[in-house]
Amino acid sequence: MENKPPLSPHIQIYRWHISSLVSITHRITGIINIIGITFICVWSCLLLLGENNYETINLFLKSFFGKFIILGITWSFSFQILSEIRHLIMDLGYGFELKTTRITGLVVIFGSIILTIIFFTLGKNFI
Repeated sequence: MENKPPLSPHIQIYRWHISSLVSITHRITGIINIIGITFICVWSCLLLLGENNYETINLFLKSFFGKFIILGITWSFSFQILSEIRHLIMDLGYGFELKTTRITGLVVIFGSIILTIIFFTLGKNFI
């Protein structure tokens, strides 16, 4: 009888959890937020180059694709904020039970969608 080495968690045998999804998405939204902040800074700096440049960007943001980008950045910031609050609570030593991590993970996912809808609805009159 031959002893087989134990299997390590591999993508084919690993079962996904809410915490895994939230963690990976948290990292991705961090990158998206850096790009979004850079875009916002460039957009505001275009005011220095004249009103025409600013209006070009403003027209782009009023288009369907521009609104899609605004919606994506809004969701990304909302997700990041809620995920950071979740991490802060875990850093304080709370919320490590399996049931609690599932609930807080779902709160982050659905809460970010709800916050995005609220922010976009309230802010659509500004653009």
